Amino acid sequence: MTKKIEVLTEKIYQEGVQKARDEGDKIISEARDKADKIEREAKKKAGDIVSSAEEQAQSTREQVEKEMKMAVDQSVSALKQEITHLITAKAVEPSSKELFSQKEYVGALIKTIVEKWGEKQSTDLDVILPEKQKEELEKYFKNELFNQLNKEVTFSFSGRLKSGFKVAPSGSSYQINFTEQDFNNFFKSYLRPKTMEFLFESR
Repeated sequence: MTKKIEVLTEKIYQEGVQKARDEGDKIISEARDKADKIEREAKKKAGDIVSSAEEQAQSTREQVEKEMKMAVDQSVSALKQEITHLITAKAVEPSSKELFSQKEYVGALIKTIVEKWGEKQSTDLDVILPEKQKEELEKYFKNELFNQLNKEVTFSFSGRLKSGFKVAPSGSSYQINFTEQDFNNFFKSYLRPKTMEFLFESR
């Protein structure tokens, strides 16, 4: 009887040990599976992060290169414009200054404008001249120009006008400018594209 009990007890013990081993193996296997899954997911996430970072870095680099190219192009364009401006100013401004200092040149312009105006309009004209040249120009216009003009022309002088002249139909509120600066701007606008083409055209 005792022997049977010992055998039964040993059998129960062995079965318990085996069951515990099986449970342990199962737990270990499941833990390994979970660990493998976690590792795979971690590697995948790491790969996704690296890939996203590389894409972002590439996008950032392309954007920076694009902005740098745009900045360089704008700087070059601004430099070309400034060079062109300096050259045209150097070419135009001294000549305009010299011309507008000659009363004969200014007188010829006024005479032409008055004559052309008379062909289209019946209104008399007011001509405004620089105050600083009053003594010189007033004498010239009275002696030389008045006799050549058929229309009634009134001459006045303004301290705000530095060079050239302005004309206005008598009694009107608008004026047409023929100042040195206006001629400078006109000639610069004409010369600037030609100068730009001459200096920077593709060769």
